[in-house]
Amino acid sequence: MSDKALQAVSSLKGIGGETEKTLNDMGIVTLLDLVMTFPYRHEDFRLKNISETPHNERITVEGRVESEPSVLFLGKNKSRMQIRLLVGPHLIKVVFFNQAYLKNKITSGQIITVTGKWDRGRQAISVSNFSPGPKTDNVDFEPMYSLKGSLHQKTFRKFMHQALQEVANDLEECLPHSLRETYKLLPVHEALEGIHFPKSAEHVKQARRRFVYEELLQFQLKMQAIKKARKEQNKGLSIAYDVQKLKDLIAALPYELTNAQKRVVNEICKDLKEPHRMNRLLQGDVGSGKTVVAAIGLYAVITAGYQGAMMAPTEILAEQHAASLHDWLSPLGIRMALLTGSTKTKARRILLEQLQNGEIDLLIGTHALIQPDVEFKKLGLVITDEQHRFGVEQRRVLRDKGMNPDVLFMTATPIPRTLAITAFGEMDVSIIDEMPAGRKEIETHWVKKELFDQIIKRMVVELQAGRQAYVICPLIEESDKLDVQNAVEVYEQLSSIFHQKYKVGLMHGRLHSSEKDEVMRAFSDGEVQVLVSTTVVEVGVNVPNATFMVIYDAERFGLAQLHQLRGRVGRGSEQSYCILLADPKSEEGKERMTSMTETNDGFKLAEKDLELRGAGDFFGRKQSGMPEFKMADLVHDYRALETARQDAERFISSDEFWTSDETKCLRNYLEKSGAMDGERID
Repeated sequence: MSDKALQAVSSLKGIGGETEKTLNDMGIVTLLDLVMTFPYRHEDFRLKNISETPHNERITVEGRVESEPSVLFLGKNKSRMQIRLLVGPHLIKVVFFNQAYLKNKITSGQIITVTGKWDRGRQAISVSNFSPGPKTDNVDFEPMYSLKGSLHQKTFRKFMHQALQEVANDLEECLPHSLRETYKLLPVHEALEGIHFPKSAEHVKQARRRFVYEELLQFQLKMQAIKKARKEQNKGLSIAYDVQKLKDLIAALPYELTNAQKRVVNEICKDLKEPHRMNRLLQGDVGSGKTVVAAIGLYAVITAGYQGAMMAPTEILAEQHAASLHDWLSPLGIRMALLTGSTKTKARRILLEQLQNGEIDLLIGTHALIQPDVEFKKLGLVITDEQHRFGVEQRRVLRDKGMNPDVLFMTATPIPRTLAITAFGEMDVSIIDEMPAGRKEIETHWVKKELFDQIIKRMVVELQAGRQAYVICPLIEESDKLDVQNAVEVYEQLSSIFHQKYKVGLMHGRLHSSEKDEVMRAFSDGEVQVLVSTTVVEVGVNVPNATFMVIYDAERFGLAQLHQLRGRVGRGSEQSYCILLADPKSEEGKERMTSMTETNDGFKLAEKDLELRGAGDFFGRKQSGMPEFKMADLVHDYRALETARQDAERFISSDEFWTSDETKCLRNYLEKSGAMDGERID
């Protein structure tokens, strides 16, 4: 990097103390910072044909004024000025809001150029930019930057022009020549010119292509370097499990594993044998059979003389896992125990002694597993279910209870592959993308709210057959802001409708965890036939007898959440139903409802959710896994992301990358990011 690029921005003409402070507040300290500050969009000032311009699109036209300006004052500092403009054969209206000062600059017969939003129906333009005379400059695209304080776009562009002239030919090229040749990418100085002062739409496009790829390559290099460093630093256990015993367990299962389950079992078993620690994320749709895959992994380490641990976010989920694992593993002589916050003091003391002495092979539990006095004799595999429900520190504490045990994270939230390899790029990702044979698809119907009575009648049919129902509501109490049904109101309404015939339960987020578990157990045991709940019911609960679900105000939920909720039914052999009570006003809301009725595939819905909401909102803005990119967009640039991932993997595993002068800039980036130490710094 040249000294010029690292000069302070105050070295530019026109930047004094106040302006420098404003730029510093924007993160712009050096000339390099300035030229690497990208616009959030480009204004298109090319002259366009009115007849070919869609409604509501921005348009720039040149024409002759056909009327004197008429001004209507609408109150303090507000006005509406209108003229008629002849653009080719089209006579259109041009409206200026709060720009009455232009009245004396516009006269009938004058040629002017205006830019604004085109109203096709009214044949009118609402003006945002005006210039007297025909369009004479060659600027067709103007960058728009996110600025602070009193800094204006025009001033900022002037600084940008100066900075580019200073540093353009001295900037370090971070992309190797071979890559730029292969993908036909612009050199860095040409790309910066194309971003800040483009000559054409194609110039902008090619400049963006270069920076998108560079950003994604750097990020993927960081992820792959972290993965490599961790494998080198975290020497694992190299577990020599008993292959025949694993085959016997799989043969004894009451059903055959799907091909996807077999593939993932092989991936996990391969990791167990490796001399480095496993760090794997297992994704699988609701009901795809993740738990049995986890059981096989746990049994593998136990056959080699190690202990296993499985942590779940709630007591009831931990109990359900314990019951399933008991069915599969206890006939094989595996000694199991359950540890939760409800475990009595005496029983807990005995359990901890047995665990420390190696008399317990497998411990299942909740956060109780990470208490300081929980000590294993020889921990080999740690599995965390619904891993996003635990903090990073909680997961680390459990992992550190062994000498570098293998680690498997599980989630039932389908994440599109595009996001999985980005948000979890430093982990290996396994996907169970196939459902067990013979499972009946849940019938999903989108119903208007006025048909509530008919829905109740249909629910009664299921209840009369001895089955159970969920009713999901988005809020607990009345809200002035949102006209939505709330759980308490619906609970009272259904209790009144069903009288004593069917018992209705109520569960919501403000209940204590022990109260939630009590309500859920009553539902699981069949003591409660209808459970009214907020979304606290969405994760992991398994009640095979529940076949009917109603989701109030379904348009308030995202696709991923709707799918998770729907997954609470359809877990038994009977046909199940999900009713979406919704009157969505937006097109996006209608699309979500339609998507839910068209497929039960969580991965397809996740892709749709990503398309509708974008990557940031898919995870939530504060989700720790998601990087913030200046230029790249994970939805639109997914092909570039995949290409960058493959290139990063190839680089990291090649000796040439670590020695070549061409890749020195990329190595420096990795050094600064902390990736070489195995640390993830976002």
